[in-house]
Amino acid sequence: MEIEKMSFEEALKKLEEIVKELEGESIQLEESIEKFELGVKLSSHCLSKLNEAERKIEELTRSEEGKLIVKELKMDE
Repeated sequence: MEIEKMSFEEALKKLEEIVKELEGESIQLEESIEKFELGVKLSSHCLSKLNEAERKIEELTRSEEGKLIVKELKMDE
């Protein structure tokens, strides 16, 4: 699957898998480099998705005058 089409959750899960593989000692140098490069791309994709979500939240919490309304988001609701 192309990274650009991955959801945040899919990319994060794959990134976590790569980290576990890189922490293991049985991986060859060349494969480690390839996995590291993929991990960097996945990390960048996750950051992009988080920034996009932040912009949407800010957009949704602006007042009619365009002022940003700061609201505490409660994750347990």
